[in-house]
Amino acid sequence: MNHTYQELIEQSFEFPQEGFELVDGSLQFNGVNLAELIKKYGTPFRLTYLPKIRSQIQKARSIFQDVMQTHAYQGAYEFCYCTKCCHFSHVVRSAMKENVSLETSSSFDIDLIDRLFDNHRIDEERYIIHNGYKTENYLQKIERLHKLGFHNSITIIDSEDELERLEQLDIRGPIKIGIRLSVEQEPSAAYYTSRMGLSHSKIIELVESKIKDNPKFDLRMLHFFVDSGITDSMYYWGEFKKALNLYSDLKNLTPEISALNIGGGFPISNSLGFEYDYKEVVNYIIEGIVDHCEVDNIPHPDIYTEFGKYTVGESGAVIFEVIAKKQQNDAELWYIINNSLMNTIPDAWSINEKFILLPVNKWGNPSKRINIGGISCDQHDYYNSEQLDQHVVLPTYPNDDPEPLYIGFFHTGAYQDAISGYGGIKHCLIPSPKQIVVDVDDNGNQIEYLYRDEQSVQTMLDILGYND
Repeated sequence: MNHTYQELIEQSFEFPQEGFELVDGSLQFNGVNLAELIKKYGTPFRLTYLPKIRSQIQKARSIFQDVMQTHAYQGAYEFCYCTKCCHFSHVVRSAMKENVSLETSSSFDIDLIDRLFDNHRIDEERYIIHNGYKTENYLQKIERLHKLGFHNSITIIDSEDELERLEQLDIRGPIKIGIRLSVEQEPSAAYYTSRMGLSHSKIIELVESKIKDNPKFDLRMLHFFVDSGITDSMYYWGEFKKALNLYSDLKNLTPEISALNIGGGFPISNSLGFEYDYKEVVNYIIEGIVDHCEVDNIPHPDIYTEFGKYTVGESGAVIFEVIAKKQQNDAELWYIINNSLMNTIPDAWSINEKFILLPVNKWGNPSKRINIGGISCDQHDYYNSEQLDQHVVLPTYPNDDPEPLYIGFFHTGAYQDAISGYGGIKHCLIPSPKQIVVDVDDNGNQIEYLYRDEQSVQTMLDILGYND
C-alpha cells in the first residue's frame, strides 16, 4: 500500500509541531500562509519570519536565567548576536528589540555598527565583542568606536601580535580585552588544534609579561568556543573543563577578569525528528561552573554567549516551484526546481548541511523517493539526502496535474545569503530570489512586505562589465 505523504509524515514524526502545521491541506510556517504568499508573489522567494528571531532570544535568556536561579548563580548572563550569521538590517534590528549585545567578526562589521549608531538604533552602553583576525583596518575602527564612547567594547585577543598592535592605538584609559583559548579539535577533524586563539601556557605567559601590570589593558574575559557547537559529549565537556581551569588561573593572576564567553553553538532543528534538551545542557554548564568555582574559591563569572545560527536560523525558508519531472532510470526520479540550490542554500552542497524539506501542497498525494535538482548545469546542484531513511521523500503527481508542486527548505535563515553572495554574481547567472519579510505589529497582527524583488540579470551584467 502506498501511503499518502501526510500519512508517512504523521507515522514517522510528531506532526504538527512547532512552526509547522497543515491548514486545509496546505503547509503553514510559523502561522504564515505559504500558499497565499505563492499566489501573491510567485516563486522562488526567500522568507524571513522576524518574530522567530525574538522568540529564540527570549527562549535562551529564559533557560539561562531559570537554571542560574536554581543554582543560586551570582554572575550575570549576556546574550550576544553574531552579525555574520545574517547582516540584513531587518534581522539585526529585530534582534536588537530584545536589547542584545553584538559580536563583530571583521572590520566591515564596525561599519554596520557605525550606521546603527548614526541612526540612533544603538548607544555607547552596548556591549560589543570583537572577534576575528585584527587587520590594521579593524583595529583602527575599534579605536574609532572607543573615541565615540563605546566603553563596553571588548577586543578578543587571538595572537600575541594583536596585543602588541592594540597597545599602539590612540585610546585613553585601559582597553577592555578578552583572550581566546585555542581548543583541541575532535579526532575526526583535519587538524589537531584550532587556528583560533592561544594555548593555556601561552595565555598565562602573555598575561604575566604584557597584560597584568600594563595600565593600557583591562583583562575582562576568557573566550572559549568549540567548532562543533555545544554538544552533550565527552569531547565538549573535556574542552569546557580546560577552559574553567584556565579561567581560575587567570582569576588568580588578574582579579579584574569577570566574564567567561562560551561562544556559540546552540543547534537548530534540521529535521522533524530533531531532539536537543537545551535546558539540560545549560544545567550541565551552570552546574559545572558553580562546582568549579566552589572548589577554587572564586566568584561565579558573568556568562556571555554568541548565538548566531540559533538566533536567526529557524526564521528562514526558501520556497520553490517544481517545474519539471525527469525519470532518469527505473529508480531515480528527479524534480527540477525553478532556481539553483547551489545559489540559494549553498551549505547543502558545500558542507552537506541538512535542512527541513517539506512540500507546501499535495500532502494527500502518494509519496515517493525523489532527487531534487536545480536549473544550473552543475552536477552538484542537487539535494537528495534527508532524515527519512537518508532519502528525500515527496508527494508524486500526474503529468497532467494543472497545479504545480511547491516545496520549501526551512530553517535556512543563517549564513546562506552571505555565503552565496546576495545581490552579486551567481552561478550560471541564476538570480537571487525575491525576499519577503513577515513580522507582527503591536496588536499581534501579521504584516508582510517585499523586501527585495528578484535580482535582475542586468545587475550582474553591470558587475561583469557588459553594460559599459
